[in-house]
Amino acid sequence: MPFPVPEPGLVISYSYLWQSEYRQEREEGVKDRPCAIILVTGNDGRRPVVTVLPITHSPPQNASDAVELPPAVKRRLGLDEARSWAVVSEVNCFIWPGPNLRVVSRDDPERFEYGCCRHHSSARSASAFWQPRRRSGCRLSRAAHK
Repeated sequence: MPFPVPEPGLVISYSYLWQSEYRQEREEGVKDRPCAIILVTGNDGRRPVVTVLPITHSPPQNASDAVELPPAVKRRLGLDEARSWAVVSEVNCFIWPGPNLRVVSRDDPERFEYGCCRHHSSARSASAFWQPRRRSGCRLSRAAHK
């Protein structure tokens, strides 16, 4: 199966493990969801480590914990019309491609990505993610295993 090249802004289908699920000792997320890649490291001949933010329909309890995706970005990615947020208060990191990548549609079993949003919303999400990390650290639910 051909996997897309991981790059910041790429939105993939992924079994995201929330911090709350991790505390319940789960090893895999309950639901597959779109996730935005915000960082790719170790791309020097080894398999890259990818950091992703989850995208959810649930509004954040604290406005600084998420960035709302504009409707135009959601349409371009082929997501539904309901409001969605990129959560910036926690991440998953994994070695690419990893077993938790999921196909976007059963109709296209070789497609793992929704598309790329390298513009306004992904820049806002990445910026919102890095800002609080300078002060307090981030909740990491799943780390890459080498």
